[in-house]
Amino acid sequence: MRDLSAARSLPLVSASRGVDPLPPAARFVLRCGPEVRAAVERSLDIGVPETPCRALSRGSRAALWLGPDEWLLLAPEADGGALAATLGAAVHSLPHSLVDVSHRQGALRVAGAHAVTLLAAGCPLDLDTAAFPVGMCTRTMLAKAEVVLWRTADEEFRLEVWRSFMAYVSQFLTEAARGII
Repeated sequence: MRDLSAARSLPLVSASRGVDPLPPAARFVLRCGPEVRAAVERSLDIGVPETPCRALSRGSRAALWLGPDEWLLLAPEADGGALAATLGAAVHSLPHSLVDVSHRQGALRVAGAHAVTLLAAGCPLDLDTAAFPVGMCTRTMLAKAEVVLWRTADEEFRLEVWRSFMAYVSQFLTEAARGII
Protein backbone atom coordinates (compact mmCIF):
# COMPACT_ATOMS: atom_id res chain seq x y z
CA MET A 1 0.00 0.00 0.00
CA ARG A 2 1.23 3.47 -0.85
CA ASP A 3 2.46 5.70 1.99
CA LEU A 4 0.14 8.72 2.07
CA SER A 5 1.93 10.61 4.85
CA ALA A 6 3.67 12.92 2.37
CA ALA A 7 0.39 13.50 0.53
CA ARG A 8 -1.28 14.49 3.80
CA SER A 9 1.31 17.09 4.75
CA LEU A 10 0.08 20.60 4.15
CA PRO A 11 1.70 23.24 2.00
CA LEU A 12 3.69 25.86 3.85
CA VAL A 13 1.44 27.99 6.02
CA SER A 14 2.49 31.60 6.47
CA ALA A 15 3.10 32.67 10.05
CA SER A 16 0.75 35.32 11.32
CA ARG A 17 -0.46 36.37 14.72
CA GLY A 18 -3.92 35.02 15.25
CA VAL A 19 -3.64 32.35 12.53
CA ASP A 20 -2.35 28.88 13.36
CA PRO A 21 -2.33 25.62 11.41
CA LEU A 22 -4.26 22.86 13.15
CA PRO A 23 -2.96 19.29 13.34
CA PRO A 24 -3.98 16.81 10.64
CA ALA A 25 -7.43 15.35 11.15
CA ALA A 26 -9.60 12.51 9.94
CA ARG A 27 -12.34 13.96 7.75
CA PHE A 28 -15.32 12.21 6.22
CA VAL A 29 -18.07 13.61 4.04
CA LEU A 30 -21.35 11.86 4.74
CA ARG A 31 -24.31 12.15 2.38
CA CYS A 32 -27.44 10.41 3.55
CA GLY A 33 -31.03 10.51 4.69
CA PRO A 34 -32.48 10.62 8.22
CA GLU A 35 -32.20 6.87 8.88
CA VAL A 36 -28.46 6.86 8.23
CA ARG A 37 -27.95 10.10 10.13
CA ALA A 38 -29.56 8.49 13.19
CA ALA A 39 -27.35 5.38 12.85
CA VAL A 40 -24.24 7.58 12.61
CA GLU A 41 -25.30 9.51 15.72
CA ARG A 42 -25.61 6.27 17.69
CA SER A 43 -22.24 4.95 16.51
CA LEU A 44 -20.33 8.20 17.09
CA ASP A 45 -22.03 9.19 20.33
CA ILE A 46 -22.29 12.78 19.10
CA GLY A 47 -25.12 14.57 17.40
CA VAL A 48 -25.27 15.01 13.66
CA PRO A 49 -26.96 18.39 13.23
CA GLU A 50 -30.38 18.65 11.63
CA THR A 51 -30.33 22.43 11.88
CA PRO A 52 -28.82 24.14 8.83
CA CYS A 53 -25.37 25.68 9.21
CA ARG A 54 -24.72 24.26 12.67
CA ALA A 55 -21.96 22.12 14.11
CA LEU A 56 -22.09 19.75 17.04
CA SER A 57 -19.01 18.52 18.85
CA ARG A 58 -18.05 16.30 21.74
CA GLY A 59 -14.46 16.07 22.82
CA SER A 60 -12.27 16.03 19.73
CA ARG A 61 -15.00 14.90 17.31
CA ALA A 62 -17.40 17.11 15.41
CA ALA A 63 -20.14 16.98 12.80
CA LEU A 64 -20.77 20.03 10.61
CA TRP A 65 -23.98 20.50 8.57
CA LEU A 66 -22.97 21.42 5.01
CA GLY A 67 -26.24 20.79 3.16
CA PRO A 68 -29.66 19.19 3.52
CA ASP A 69 -28.11 15.72 3.22
CA GLU A 70 -24.40 16.43 3.71
CA TRP A 71 -22.15 16.57 6.79
CA LEU A 72 -18.43 16.92 7.42
CA LEU A 73 -17.31 14.60 10.21
CA LEU A 74 -14.04 15.51 12.00
CA ALA A 75 -11.87 13.53 14.41
CA PRO A 76 -8.19 13.33 15.37
CA GLU A 77 -6.06 11.82 12.61
CA ALA A 78 -5.15 8.82 14.80
CA ASP A 79 -8.86 7.92 15.05
CA GLY A 80 -9.38 7.81 11.29
CA GLY A 81 -9.16 4.05 10.76
CA ALA A 82 -11.31 3.18 13.75
CA LEU A 83 -13.83 5.86 12.83
CA ALA A 84 -14.09 4.56 9.26
CA ALA A 85 -14.68 1.03 10.56
CA THR A 86 -17.28 2.19 13.08
CA LEU A 87 -19.13 4.29 10.54
CA GLY A 88 -18.96 1.55 7.91
CA ALA A 89 -20.42 -1.00 10.29
CA ALA A 90 -23.21 1.37 11.34
CA VAL A 91 -24.41 2.17 7.82
CA HIS A 92 -23.29 -0.75 5.65
CA SER A 93 -26.80 -1.89 4.67
CA LEU A 94 -28.30 1.61 4.32
CA PRO A 95 -28.14 3.91 1.26
CA HIS A 96 -25.43 6.52 1.82
CA SER A 97 -22.15 7.95 0.63
CA LEU A 98 -19.24 8.10 3.07
CA VAL A 99 -15.97 9.42 1.67
CA ASP A 100 -12.66 9.85 3.49
CA VAL A 101 -11.43 13.33 2.51
CA SER A 102 -8.67 13.58 5.13
CA HIS A 103 -6.02 14.08 2.46
CA ARG A 104 -8.04 16.73 0.63
CA GLN A 105 -7.91 19.57 3.11
CA GLY A 106 -6.29 21.06 6.15
CA ALA A 107 -7.44 23.44 8.84
CA LEU A 108 -6.46 26.81 10.23
CA ARG A 109 -7.45 28.36 13.54
CA VAL A 110 -8.15 32.09 13.41
CA ALA A 111 -8.39 33.46 16.94
CA GLY A 112 -8.08 36.56 19.03
CA ALA A 113 -9.70 39.94 19.44
CA HIS A 114 -9.19 40.70 15.74
CA ALA A 115 -10.40 37.34 14.34
CA VAL A 116 -13.66 38.73 12.94
CA THR A 117 -11.93 41.75 11.39
CA LEU A 118 -9.22 39.55 9.91
CA LEU A 119 -11.74 37.19 8.29
CA ALA A 120 -13.89 40.11 7.13
CA ALA A 121 -10.97 41.24 4.95
CA GLY A 122 -11.91 38.45 2.55
CA CYS A 123 -15.22 36.95 3.67
CA PRO A 124 -18.56 38.47 2.60
CA LEU A 125 -20.52 37.12 5.61
CA ASP A 126 -21.64 39.15 8.61
CA LEU A 127 -19.50 37.54 11.33
CA ASP A 128 -20.97 39.45 14.26
CA THR A 129 -21.99 36.98 16.97
CA ALA A 130 -25.65 38.00 16.51
CA ALA A 131 -25.54 36.90 12.86
CA PHE A 132 -22.92 34.12 13.09
CA PRO A 133 -23.06 32.67 16.63
CA VAL A 134 -20.77 30.11 18.24
CA GLY A 135 -21.52 26.71 16.70
CA MET A 136 -22.49 28.08 13.30
CA CYS A 137 -20.71 26.78 10.21
CA THR A 138 -21.03 27.24 6.47
CA ARG A 139 -19.27 27.00 3.17
CA THR A 140 -18.21 30.44 2.03
CA MET A 141 -15.52 32.29 0.15
CA LEU A 142 -12.40 33.74 1.72
CA ALA A 143 -10.87 35.99 -0.90
CA LYS A 144 -10.98 33.66 -3.94
CA ALA A 145 -10.96 30.32 -2.12
CA GLU A 146 -13.90 28.24 -0.97
CA VAL A 147 -13.62 27.33 2.71
CA VAL A 148 -15.75 25.85 5.45
CA LEU A 149 -15.97 28.38 8.26
CA TRP A 150 -16.95 27.24 11.78
CA ARG A 151 -17.17 29.57 14.77
CA THR A 152 -15.87 27.53 17.71
CA ALA A 153 -15.81 30.34 20.31
CA ASP A 154 -16.62 34.06 20.53
CA GLU A 155 -13.20 35.01 19.17
CA GLU A 156 -12.18 31.78 17.45
CA PHE A 157 -12.91 30.18 14.08
CA ARG A 158 -11.86 26.98 12.35
CA LEU A 159 -11.26 27.21 8.60
CA GLU A 160 -11.32 23.99 6.60
CA VAL A 161 -9.31 24.70 3.44
CA TRP A 162 -8.59 22.51 0.44
CA ARG A 163 -4.88 21.68 0.22
CA SER A 164 -4.47 23.44 -3.11
CA PHE A 165 -5.67 26.70 -1.53
CA MET A 166 -3.90 26.42 1.85
CA ALA A 167 -0.83 28.49 0.94
CA TYR A 168 -3.01 31.12 -0.76
CA VAL A 169 -5.42 31.39 2.19
CA SER A 170 -2.67 31.56 4.81
CA GLN A 171 -0.76 34.18 2.79
CA PHE A 172 -3.95 36.19 2.30
CA LEU A 173 -4.61 36.15 6.05
CA THR A 174 -0.99 37.10 6.78
CA GLU A 175 -1.26 40.07 4.43
CA ALA A 176 -4.64 41.11 5.89
CA ALA A 177 -3.20 40.90 9.40
CA ARG A 178 -0.51 43.46 8.57
CA GLY A 179 -3.06 46.24 8.59
CA ILE A 180 -5.15 44.89 11.46
CA ILE A 181 -3.01 43.25 14.14
